[in-house]
Amino acid sequence: MNIVAVKFLRVFWEKYPDAEQPLKSWVDEVKKASWKQPAEIKEYYRSASILKNRRVVFNIKGNDYRLVVSVAYHFQSVYVKFIGTHKEYDGIDAETVEMEV
Repeated sequence: MNIVAVKFLRVFWEKYPDAEQPLKSWVDEVKKASWKQPAEIKEYYRSASILKNRRVVFNIKGNDYRLVVSVAYHFQSVYVKFIGTHKEYDGIDAETVEMEV
């Protein structure tokens, strides 16, 4: 899978250094994946939440952080839509959130 907007993850782990290794691991794993449907994500990431609009929520670092992505299965691309603390996640709508540029 191609990951679009990895720079947002880098900016985040600069602010929260304890998120760096878990996010780098997630990036490495996703780059090796070739998901065709949501069930394939759930096979590998049991704690991931599959939402409508091709959105997926990943728990990062034991659920300290939340990562929301949109998956374009046909194009083999993952678009970062949100990365934040659990508290920040509680204040957004994961089905519509977009990264602020």
